[in-house]
Amino acid sequence: MYAMKIRHVVALVVFAVVGLTACGQEPDLVLSPAAQEGRQIANSSGCASCHGKNGQGVTAPSWEGIYLQPREVDGGATIIADDDYLYRSITEPQANIVNDWTIRMPSNSLTDDEVASIISYIKELS
Repeated sequence: MYAMKIRHVVALVVFAVVGLTACGQEPDLVLSPAAQEGRQIANSSGCASCHGKNGQGVTAPSWEGIYLQPREVDGGATIIADDDYLYRSITEPQANIVNDWTIRMPSNSLTDDEVASIISYIKELS
């Protein structure tokens, strides 16, 4: 009887661990081809090391849900995160630093096409 209870407890623990592991996995993102390309560029060019593999933010602001939303930047200004803001933020990283973030984004050598793909990716995270 005692052995049977132990087996039940072990089985419950195994199911709990498997269930929690499955729940903790990041969901697959369904993206357009342009956004998928942008995600690949962001991951391969180093953007994801700070902005996150899925744009969730790590040591830099999240990209999730920012498109067309107000962003408070250093100096107190509020800017709408539209295509122009995103383009400038990527190509001139020190131009509009999001308020309360101390880590500064490094310069990059992305082409305009690569930036456009990353912007497509950010838009679809909204």
